[in-house]
Amino acid sequence: MLALTRVPALNPAALRLLVGEMGSATAVFEGRKQLREVLPTAGKHTLEALASMDSHMERARQELEFCRRNNIRLLGLHDESYPQRLRDCPDAPVLLYYMGTADLNVRHVVSIVGTRQITPYGKDLCHSFVRDLHGLCPDVLIVSGLAYGVDIHSHRAALEEGLDTVGVLAHGLNQIYPPHHRETATRMLSQGGLLTEYMSGTAIDKRNFVQRNRIVAGMADAVVVVESAEKGGSLITADIAQSYNRSVWAFPGRIFDTHSSGCNRLIGTNRASLLTGAEDFCRTMGWAVDMQHRQMLSQGVQQEFLADFTDEERRVLQLLSQADEKQANILSVEADIPMNRLTSLLFTLEMKGAVQMLAGGKYRIRH
Repeated sequence: MLALTRVPALNPAALRLLVGEMGSATAVFEGRKQLREVLPTAGKHTLEALASMDSHMERARQELEFCRRNNIRLLGLHDESYPQRLRDCPDAPVLLYYMGTADLNVRHVVSIVGTRQITPYGKDLCHSFVRDLHGLCPDVLIVSGLAYGVDIHSHRAALEEGLDTVGVLAHGLNQIYPPHHRETATRMLSQGGLLTEYMSGTAIDKRNFVQRNRIVAGMADAVVVVESAEKGGSLITADIAQSYNRSVWAFPGRIFDTHSSGCNRLIGTNRASLLTGAEDFCRTMGWAVDMQHRQMLSQGVQQEFLADFTDEERRVLQLLSQADEKQANILSVEADIPMNRLTSLLFTLEMKGAVQMLAGGKYRIRH
């Protein structure tokens, strides 16, 4: 798999399709010179690149040894530790490099993004939101990109609050960029982690920062934009998150503040929900801590529904009973049911009159 990721003709989506078609990376390698018979629609350039992938094997061996020496975990697409939310995205990397202690499949994951030119207002938002979120939802994982501005302040706020935080890098794990954030990155290794799709030695390239935004968006339940100008990487991340059916939120700013113009536009064009604080966020996401209400609702569901459903359907109903509403991708993670299977289950439950589909890919118990 390491060697396959080095083949320049294959983007992540094409590589995922190829491995899925052949059954494994080993099968692709062993049949690399007869792939035209298996993939008749593949282009000449792609087939030639795959046929000559022997040239990438030595580099792959070197990378494997580097990972072993530095305690870097290789997470393949079907590894149980691979971020399950990200796995459901069509262009997910087939291989990730990970250093750290955080569980990438915890119950709640929030990505926080924004401008590199953060203002005092933005700093206050990062720290107050993470602090309040921790109070309401103590098991949340904070994800960002370790960049200047909103990213690093979000990571540091999480560290201060005792929350795990993961930085998604646009380069290999042999370096930290920017270098000024090395101390924070080192702390994150024991309280979170560092994650990338790039081999060691990968050059710092602007395109890679755009590419890594899909990981920041895809591995989270929700993306929060703190401050953003009219253009920037955080708006790209927000658009990607929306295409993945993730919840997108933005803090508003004053209309003449250039660093809030992007957030205001996201809200004004209905591409993001207005965010005023962690309490509304948790309530809307279905994460609000109200155990008495959840217990009562759960008991009602059990008495009224559960006897007439399959084990998988009961699992989905019990999870839905714990909140006013939930997004399908969150249900997929919490129920440990693949998205394609869950979609079928939810449709069946709708037909049985047990659940109701809401806007934005959300579901709730039908009362």
